[in-house]
Amino acid sequence: MTSGTAISAQRTTPLDVAAVRQDFPILRQRVHGKPLVYLDNAATTQKPQAVIDRLVRYYTEDNGNVHRGVHWLSERATDAYEAARDIVRRFLNAAESREIVFVRGTTEAINLVAQTYGRTHVGAGDEIVISTLEHHSNIVPWQLLCEEKGARLRVIPISDSGELDLDAYQKLLGDRTRLVSVVHVSNALGTINPVDEIIRLAHRRGIPVLVDGAQAVAHMKVDVQALGCDFYALSGHKMLGPTGIGVLYATSSLLEAMPPYQSGGDMIRSVTFEQTLFNTLPYKFEAGTPDISGAIVLGTAIGYLTQVGLDRIAAHEHELLEYGTDALSRIPGVRLMGTAKQKAGILSFVVDGVHPHDIGTILDREGVAIRTGHHCCQPLMHRLAVPATARASLALYNTRDEIDALAAALGNVREVFA
Repeated sequence: MTSGTAISAQRTTPLDVAAVRQDFPILRQRVHGKPLVYLDNAATTQKPQAVIDRLVRYYTEDNGNVHRGVHWLSERATDAYEAARDIVRRFLNAAESREIVFVRGTTEAINLVAQTYGRTHVGAGDEIVISTLEHHSNIVPWQLLCEEKGARLRVIPISDSGELDLDAYQKLLGDRTRLVSVVHVSNALGTINPVDEIIRLAHRRGIPVLVDGAQAVAHMKVDVQALGCDFYALSGHKMLGPTGIGVLYATSSLLEAMPPYQSGGDMIRSVTFEQTLFNTLPYKFEAGTPDISGAIVLGTAIGYLTQVGLDRIAAHEHELLEYGTDALSRIPGVRLMGTAKQKAGILSFVVDGVHPHDIGTILDREGVAIRTGHHCCQPLMHRLAVPATARASLALYNTRDEIDALAAALGNVREVFA
């Protein structure tokens, strides 16, 4: 499956979900006496034993600071850290490992671009284009930059089903557009944006594009060279890895021209009191001691996803999405939000007369973990004319039985508020 296309069932070996679930120890526990049904994967994914073991092994056997030492532990840690960078490169099909910058997560990656590329290329009267579907992390950094520079934030509208209006998007692109920054998969609705077309239309006018891939990379294949994006951001914890680690992909030509984001150790080549010369890529953007274990373990998580197979994961999650959409649509008073033709495994919904937080509380008593609220997408909630939604988000280890448990628990919600 290629980026920007719908997640659809494919002729591939079915995913052995029972075997996959055995790899995730947290799924064996009970909550309030009920089996845990974890459906909050858009917030963070659970971790397979291989990821947990690799983290323990790093601190048990390999712990040393990278790039600075000549002793055995430092060299071993450095080798593992840089090997993880190349794992990410292959996973995204970046041209070079130096195009992979380790950051804390998608939020920091976007801020890095805003504070480096943005501050040097956006001026008074210029414009930045985002979409109605964006997470706050892909709104606020651009707002702040526009306020500082006297620039203008332009927003791509959406249809009632949660799809971008591409005609309106084309009209937003102009001579003053300096950057387009859009989400690959909406965290609130599951909409898969046509990022390949968005990029093509922007590049036709020489406008660079950043893609927020936090909700995409664990659910579909992403090829940054095929997409042609200039920047791609992701978070490790959304793809079976640890928190506190993420990646910014950017083309080497852009990274070379961008100024450093933070300053300190390891991002320098030499320092005198008169002048500092900065390090080569990607280290110019990795000031201080990085999250060494996080990067290494992210590599393990990517290895796990690759071994299971993203095509199989996508097909399984699509089947669950269809099953869940049908199941929730049959419950009186439940209304699904976001019905785009191209969707990832997210079921966002409201229940007539019941606040989403009450839904989440009642479901939790049944062992069902979902997310409720505005999902850091308040402008989107305003567009949908709701204060908040309840959101069940799927991953490779979820099952039809868990969708049935969600539906049954929603029946209890209706009874409580009848």
